[in-house]
Amino acid sequence: MSTAPIRIDQSEAALRRDLAACYRLIAMYGWDDLIATHVSVRLPEGNGFLINPFGLMFEEITPDSLIKVDLDGNLLAPTKWSVNAAGFAIHSAIHAARHDALCVMHLHTPDGIAVSMCEDGLLPENQTALIHAGGIAYHDYEGIACLDERERLVEHLGDKSVMLLRNHGTLTMGPSVASAFTSMYFLETACTIQVRALGMNLPLHKVEQKVINEFAGMRSIEKMEDMSQSLVWPALLRKLDRHDPTWRG
Repeated sequence: MSTAPIRIDQSEAALRRDLAACYRLIAMYGWDDLIATHVSVRLPEGNGFLINPFGLMFEEITPDSLIKVDLDGNLLAPTKWSVNAAGFAIHSAIHAARHDALCVMHLHTPDGIAVSMCEDGLLPENQTALIHAGGIAYHDYEGIACLDERERLVEHLGDKSVMLLRNHGTLTMGPSVASAFTSMYFLETACTIQVRALGMNLPLHKVEQKVINEFAGMRSIEKMEDMSQSLVWPALLRKLDRHDPTWRG
């Protein structure tokens, strides 16, 4: 099959750049899991999404290596790679149901999985965890994700933008790659803090409920998007350029 360069418009090129950067940042932060897990971005025309080629390490991904697939699983551009079936099941379900989710991000980190195994989930007992307090959805583990699971996944997600996949991992989404990544950074950091705190086997000092409620009132997708786009993402791209500029392809 031909592997000639794909002709793409400017808007898709920008999405490919950000998505490739996201994959490289995941690898840089040590959040990757061999060739597993996945991040997707909805295409501008709305009939499909971009996702990683199944078999590439995240540190290898460039904008032109990303796969273009529609919501029925049909490839929209020539490629020698395939799409992870479990990844397609999760991302196609969310992109079909949640048109506010331009980017969907799913990880299998040790700390994220550990917290997903806790009956109480993420505890609102530190400042970072409070960012997502009251805004986390939970979906019970059903085995390797498949097409039959999509309806229940979407039902459990509801209108939330952060999810713990029980016994499985973490998931965030946002109106941009920038906000989805920033949200995931806070979620993964909160999970790590919780694992360390519980590992000390000492009594935890609780955050007062009124403070938790105040944090919940301050949280909004719009605030996350504005901070991510204007401050966090440009800084992350500069960091990535210093670390490994080959991500641009």
